[in-house]
Amino acid sequence: MIKIGSLELEGFPLLLAPMEDVSDPPFRAVCKENGADIMYTEFISSEGLIRDAAKSVEKLDIYDYERPIGIQIFGDKIESMREAAAIAEEANPDIIDINYGCPVKKVACKGAGAGILLDIPKMQKMTEEIVKRVDKPVTVKTRLGWDESTIKIVEVAKRLQDVGVQALSIHGRTRKQMYKGVADWTHIAEVKNHPDIHIPIFGNGDIDSPQKALEYKNKYGVDGIMIGRAAIGYPWIFNEIKHYMKTGELLPPPTLEQRVDITKKHLQFSLEWKGEKKGLFEMRRHYTNYFRGIPNFKPFRQTLVESDDPQEVLKTLDRIAEEFAGTVPIV
Repeated sequence: MIKIGSLELEGFPLLLAPMEDVSDPPFRAVCKENGADIMYTEFISSEGLIRDAAKSVEKLDIYDYERPIGIQIFGDKIESMREAAAIAEEANPDIIDINYGCPVKKVACKGAGAGILLDIPKMQKMTEEIVKRVDKPVTVKTRLGWDESTIKIVEVAKRLQDVGVQALSIHGRTRKQMYKGVADWTHIAEVKNHPDIHIPIFGNGDIDSPQKALEYKNKYGVDGIMIGRAAIGYPWIFNEIKHYMKTGELLPPPTLEQRVDITKKHLQFSLEWKGEKKGLFEMRRHYTNYFRGIPNFKPFRQTLVESDDPQEVLKTLDRIAEEFAGTVPIV
């Protein structure tokens, strides 16, 4: 049993990572349906929340079928983060999560996201103020350090635990690495196995198959795994991992028909949540991922991304199901 505050999770939880412009309610819905245990919103600007900016407020939308879910906030000003956490809590998530890991220049170089790893005392103070401000359990997602010379993740974990953080998700890269190179889970294991650490530790980075998930679970001893990029266009990965961990057997990959069905569901959620125009527009980034590896797919993709008519998109998806029936994606 994994506990995050009063929240109890059975077994070995799989977390859907917060991803900008990806982890919105429609995407979270299809991941939840396919086995994700904990959801997180896209990261939300603290300054946007306290100024009631429409884009930030929209990201507070959460639904009961997603639970347990955390709302993730980021920022570089302690007072703004305190108030943003209080605003986020009013949306009634299960968790308030703090982003100390975003490596993007416009965030990190302003001292937010992974930028705060250069000022650990400020990170500790900011976290303490947020914990004091809200009643929901507070968790953190972070990276190993700013670069190889500033990896102090054990110290970071102890300080965050000391001020009341209830769980910690660690991406096994530094900010300097961005998303390049290989995630180093040895530092994550060092945190998990430290005698002074008693909060759940979740590992993140490079998990893209059931075999790797089981290997890393056993090798590094983490309490759960957070999955991000591998779920884009492939929400089945969560149930595939669970099945493999339980049986040692791999589930067959999704059929072309299953790919079409999940795309339709994602599209329908997107239309319902965002409206027709925006819903269609924001689905365009997902089609290539859902049909990755399908040969000669380009003409269909072009129709999907250029259409302004939901019915035309649905008809195109039906044509894809007919045209490529029985096709095995080229991996």
